[in-house]
Amino acid sequence: MAERSFVEEVKKLRLGDGDVFSGEGILAVTKALLESGVSYVAGYQGAPISHLMDVLADAQDILQENGIRFENSASEATAAATLAASVNYPLRGAITFKATVGTNVASDALANLASGGVKGGALIIVGEDYGEGSSIMQERSHAFAMKSQMWMLDPRPNLPCIVQAVKDGFDLSEASNTPVMLQLRIRACHVHGQFVASDNRRAKFTIKEAMEQPTRDINRIVLPPASFLHEKEKIEQRWPNAVKFIEERQLNEFFADGTDDIGLIVQGGGYNTAIRALEHLGLADVFGESKVPMYVMNVAYPLIETEIVRFCQGKRAVLVLEEGQPNFVEQNISDIVRRHECDVTLHGKDLLPMAGEYNTATMLKGMRAFMEKYGRVEPLPAPKPRVIPMKVETAARPKADAQGDVLAAEVKPLGSLDENVHARPPGFCTGCPERPIFTALKLVERELGEHHVSADIGCHLFSILPPFNLGNTTMGYGLGGAGSSALNVESDKRAISVMGDGGFWHNGLTSGIANAVFNRSDNLTIVIDNNYTAATGGQDILSSRAKNATRSTGHIIEKAARGVGVEWLRTIRRTYDLKTMTATLREALTTKEKGPKVLVAQSECMLNRQRREKGQVRKAVAAGERVVRERFGVDPDTCTGDHSCIRLSGCPSLSIRPNPDTLRTDPVANVMNSCVGCGLCGEVSHAAILCPSFYRAQVVSNPTGWDKFREKTRRGFIGWLQRRDAARRDRLAF
Repeated sequence: MAERSFVEEVKKLRLGDGDVFSGEGILAVTKALLESGVSYVAGYQGAPISHLMDVLADAQDILQENGIRFENSASEATAAATLAASVNYPLRGAITFKATVGTNVASDALANLASGGVKGGALIIVGEDYGEGSSIMQERSHAFAMKSQMWMLDPRPNLPCIVQAVKDGFDLSEASNTPVMLQLRIRACHVHGQFVASDNRRAKFTIKEAMEQPTRDINRIVLPPASFLHEKEKIEQRWPNAVKFIEERQLNEFFADGTDDIGLIVQGGGYNTAIRALEHLGLADVFGESKVPMYVMNVAYPLIETEIVRFCQGKRAVLVLEEGQPNFVEQNISDIVRRHECDVTLHGKDLLPMAGEYNTATMLKGMRAFMEKYGRVEPLPAPKPRVIPMKVETAARPKADAQGDVLAAEVKPLGSLDENVHARPPGFCTGCPERPIFTALKLVERELGEHHVSADIGCHLFSILPPFNLGNTTMGYGLGGAGSSALNVESDKRAISVMGDGGFWHNGLTSGIANAVFNRSDNLTIVIDNNYTAATGGQDILSSRAKNATRSTGHIIEKAARGVGVEWLRTIRRTYDLKTMTATLREALTTKEKGPKVLVAQSECMLNRQRREKGQVRKAVAAGERVVRERFGVDPDTCTGDHSCIRLSGCPSLSIRPNPDTLRTDPVANVMNSCVGCGLCGEVSHAAILCPSFYRAQVVSNPTGWDKFREKTRRGFIGWLQRRDAARRDRLAF
């Protein structure tokens, strides 16, 4: 159950030659794959290419019509190894995953693929997740392309260029017998636009033919002596063939060439931002026509020496706009112009930040410094002192105008953003079933002290932030268990590792659970089973409960863990049962039984559950059916203002409000309308301080006559109790 369905959008994938395709960039990539005669596609979801996997999953009928095999791979390594089908056969294949973490996971398979080379076109679509909107370490895929010498495309972020890059990528791969990376930034994946479609193409050579006519080429296997020849082949054959193809196909672009003696060099993915910055400087119009010469590298690697020399010759200065570090491109260009004795001054990271995303403001600042240096724009005037009009209501009134306004000498600076805006770190969704797991851990900490917690990639990583503040390390997807493997000694405490169900099937079963069994670990692993790979959009996995027409689901995590030798294993079917969760964690951390301990904590992702149930509830209410929804609240007269419910839960629907009792200063807890009725706040209050202020209410839509009678009776009885209590207090007052 992905967070978004593309059932309607995928109908556009049937458009034929001459039709105009309108839509999102990631959908255009799928259409380009169909038009390229691809035979198979595989991948693993992750920002910003999760929707590509979702589109492919919703387009099963169209893929089957064109003889295309599609797989949701178990991991990025599995996806990369799938490209082995293109080594011996003229089969075009594409894979996709999040970079750079996906590339790291897939690195062994990709390195072998790049060494031996391919016969059919092999395209690796990587979602470049770089910048302040990223959820991963700040690295670039560019380094891997250089290391393994596979070519990298970085097209301008508009649909025609992206679609053409997919097609050029397959052609380039086949022309040079080398796998090709297609780098798509977040904005490119989600940009909207149009392009003229072509007919979908079936592969000339099919997977069935490959099965029935197997071939082998021992020179493509990475084994001595062939492996030593691969490196020579890369330099003497594949690289020159790639350069020749890029030059002849004119994959890189020149704009406004020859109009000035300065210029800009930018990778295709940064083109839109660069043009926007030029527009701010008055050096480009609203249609993107630049007044400054630009060399746009839609091929980020390899660099084409002849084109760079041609662009730089006759220019006084060139600014290289390269996002991220190290500055691979700038160093390469510097080497090229030096060897070819080009008399040009090269600028780059000297005028722009060494690291970080190059948004419009960043590029604008660097470009302005460059343009001012070479006289293309006027320097900005020196900033004037900031003044504001103000009223002076004193007897000794200074000189003023007719309205009585005077100017303040200077306004005090407001300070940094951190000083004025409260931090708002990411956190669990309202009603998230993972929240009570970490609440229970905090409660157990009160009894047993702090434990080392090896965290993992996924929603549960939010536990490292307030209010839980749990988690000492995180090493990668599914590596929570492996991250605590060194901490396996006789001790009064046990290390705790955490992984999600997605991480468990991705990598954790072998590198975490099986490794713990093999090495006789005595630590605890918590597997959080919320039915989906929730953090990437709610895609189905092996243990998902929902029926999937094209995938095999419903496989039990406990059986897999026992299958590799785990003996101490407990399963909690409802994580919101805080009493059971706390008791089980206490048992796991104190039992004298040796060997790895595994606790499977299972409850459905609340976000996916709400997506499903809200639609069902709306339909039921509209149909006149009786629907009961649970809500929780806090009695302000009873609340003590201790706020343990907030400190041990952190639920976004829990807030505070002023105390209605004027004699009490502490604000009281408040449950907002975003509450989904999970009940954790009440459970926490009971476990922490036996707080009686929480109550549960039922909201009934389309009530029956019996519902109305019960409500009327309750109101009458409660009203009688309230009147009696008020009368008693009146008597005591006298």
